[in-house]
Amino acid sequence: MDATDPLRAHLLSGQVIPAHPLALTEARRLDEPYQRALTRYYVDAGAGGIAVGVHTTQFGIRDRQHGLLEPVLALAAESSRHALGARPRPFVRVAGVCGRGDQALREASLAAQLGYDAALVSLADFAHEDDTIMLGHVRRVADVLPVFGFYLQPAVGGRTLDYGFWHEFAGIERVVAVKIAPFDRYRTFDVVRAIADAGRDDIALYTGNDDAIVADLVTPVATPRGTRRIAGGLLGQWAMWTSRAVELLGAVHAAHASGSIPTTLLRRGAALTDANGAIFDAGHGFAGCLSGIHEVLRRQGLLRGTWCLDPGEMLSPGQRESIDRVLATAAAEGLSDDEFVAERLDDWLRP
Repeated sequence: MDATDPLRAHLLSGQVIPAHPLALTEARRLDEPYQRALTRYYVDAGAGGIAVGVHTTQFGIRDRQHGLLEPVLALAAESSRHALGARPRPFVRVAGVCGRGDQALREASLAAQLGYDAALVSLADFAHEDDTIMLGHVRRVADVLPVFGFYLQPAVGGRTLDYGFWHEFAGIERVVAVKIAPFDRYRTFDVVRAIADAGRDDIALYTGNDDAIVADLVTPVATPRGTRRIAGGLLGQWAMWTSRAVELLGAVHAAHASGSIPTTLLRRGAALTDANGAIFDAGHGFAGCLSGIHEVLRRQGLLRGTWCLDPGEMLSPGQRESIDRVLATAAAEGLSDDEFVAERLDDWLRP
């Protein structure tokens, strides 16, 4: 356990880590120019890393009929290295790792071979297993790559993981961070307290609660071992408007340093939650989440369309109109970065 390790230090300092979408053509084939452009966008926007092979990238990339896991991971790794180019800086590449047993180990090994730094480990396939089995699984993955823990909300396939689970989870030495995304304040604080009580000051805490991004980032949590803060975010919401997300996180860090949280920051947080509700389709149980993200990126020119691998994944009834509403005020609230994208899009789309 060494908080001076470069990976740990980078994560502990707090970063914007977009959950990388999947760019497809109308024929639902990988759209390499736009996939590459998205990665270049995140780098130029100042993100501290990317997460690939996660829900936002579409779990279907693993299906044999698509065979896209390795191509998508490889393209993001190569594109991010090329985009950093002559101005290298710390940048973490996180690979989503799914499945049980051999599947998870194969995915972690592939990611390690491609130069990824950490594995975001999904426990969605352990819906009815006890903590011992899940923790054993995480330990095996950690033997291959450092682990970025993941508390996924039950509404999209996660399960309740209590204080005791996270306290034991913190005992795994190669855990470097945890993405806290139960969309539940009580369960969010359970994770913060568990990591703190385990004495793991070297595990970075990241919000995945797209409905409470600023609330998570500005709220210090008191524990018997001292105050802990959520340092950054690994978020689908940050797959769009990323340069503004970097500005937002910088403002949060400055506010903590000054000891005062301005009401303007809280207002932006409320506007961001409202926008997320429309884009992620909260009113329909997040059914149009992926398509909503794609629709915003399409309007910015960063995707050709909203197509998903599953033809049934599409905007919900009324969702486009809800997106119209939040986009009408996004610039005024300091959320959207249309001008930033427009100025650079041609460069990102060059071979």
